[in-house]
This record gives sequence, structure tokens and C-alpha cells, in this order.
Amino acid sequence: MSSNLRLLFVYNADSGLFNQLTDYAHKIISPATYSCNLCKLTYSNFSIQRGWKNFLNSLHAEKAFLHRDEFAARYPKLADTPLPAIFSFKQGIPALLLSDETINNVKSLDDLQHLLNDKINKL
Repeated sequence: MSSNLRLLFVYNADSGLFNQLTDYAHKIISPATYSCNLCKLTYSNFSIQRGWKNFLNSLHAEKAFLHRDEFAARYPKLADTPLPAIFSFKQGIPALLLSDETINNVKSLDDLQHLLNDKINKL
């Protein structure tokens, strides 16, 4: 694993208080149709999952987190990338590490952590 590893986590949700409140309600009312499995796995209704926070702190990597609208604004050439997604950087350019399909098929936080560790270890 590279010592200057950079990771970008992109949620399939928009930024802003109104969107956060809408997402909160959606997760409670209809969790099966909630569109961001990355959010669902890593956040409770009120805050980041402790296990996820500890996992992130254990990674020797620079980490950034963006919502869908922020990602599209910052990386317009990648705006059509299906989300959620996790990217690593190669020469300053985001490279897909975990796709939406992969993330959406993950059933538990432990599985996500193992999958991400495996991908990082192959970099």
C-alpha cells in the first residue's frame, strides 16, 4: 500500500440540510428504497457508525468525502459515474476503486471494510 494513498468517498445523496433531513426520513420510512448503500452502511440515523469511524482512522490514507452534487461540481468529467463510489487517486486523478454495483451489493459494514481493505492492499 502506498504511504501517500488518497481516497475519495462519494455518496449518492446531495449536500445541504434539507437533503439530509429528507434522507433521514427516507431511511426510516422506506429503507429498502434508499439510494445510498454507502450512507446506509456507514451512518446511523444521527451520526457516523463508530466501527466505520474507527476503521477510517486506522487507514493510512488521506480521506475526502463528497456528496453527489459536490462531486459533479468538482469532477465534471466524472459526473456520470454511478454512485455511491469510492475512488483512489492516480497522478491526481480519481480512479474507481469500488463501484456502485459493488457497494450496493454489500450487506454489512464489516463486509465493506474487508472489501475496501482488499482493494487498498492491491494498490
